Amino acid sequence: MTADSRASLDEIRDFHAKMMAVASNSSDERLEQAFRLIRREAFMGAGPWQIRVGRRYLETPSTDPAYLYQNVLVALDKSKGINNGEPLLHAAFLGAVAPQPGETVIQIGTGTGYYTAILSTLVAPGGHVHAVEIDEALADRTRVNLSSFENVSVICADATALELPETDLIYVNAGVVAPPVSWLQVLRPGGRIILPWQANDKVGLAVVITRREQGFGARALMPAYFIPCIGASDPTQSTKTPNGGEARSIQSIWLKRDREPDETAVAVYQDLWFSNAALGT
Repeated sequence: MTADSRASLDEIRDFHAKMMAVASNSSDERLEQAFRLIRREAFMGAGPWQIRVGRRYLETPSTDPAYLYQNVLVALDKSKGINNGEPLLHAAFLGAVAPQPGETVIQIGTGTGYYTAILSTLVAPGGHVHAVEIDEALADRTRVNLSSFENVSVICADATALELPETDLIYVNAGVVAPPVSWLQVLRPGGRIILPWQANDKVGLAVVITRREQGFGARALMPAYFIPCIGASDPTQSTKTPNGGEARSIQSIWLKRDREPDETAVAVYQDLWFSNAALGT
């Protein structure tokens, strides 16, 4: 192949956006547009970049942004194991929770703001993203990267201890043993949480929680493993831990103050529990 026959960067970005649209399993054309509009290299720092492969990192041969338009983890802080997550996984997350114009989003764990920017695009016009990042250096990078995004506010704080506004969507980019009750309480009717549920050392699943009139519905989507969410990743708060099949069977979440665990419980924590029974049963 000659240099002249190689796809242009615009063509590579365009194909990447099309792949993300398919991975989202959504008919919303705005998802493809958002992935096409937001340039990943603008959020990754100066190249060459460190790409995670298994337990190792490999440096890209050059600063060509084409290396970033693959389904790869890109190091943001290699010493802490913090990466920009796999695009195909996030595309599936976004398709599952379907952010809409005018909605309020709380993103927990911004990294350097790449997926924050995509969320910002999807809730425009009229929506707002409250981006919460506990790491001060990453929060500062996110502020710089999103300085031109008027519908984003960046907060450096522990999202498990922060007083959160009412919201339509909580988008969590860190592994959670059990969601804090405060996150559930700020969901508006129809509001969603998507989070990586680290049920135990062997079970990690993306879970969507939806606030319904009868309570909180829940469904498992796919395997997902993230670095632990500070303040929500203590395994000792679990008094009943599910195996893989049990974890995938969840259909609802209950606060203990509203309903004590019963024979449908597959996972039990200090303040809440997961049930394999649907709401209304």
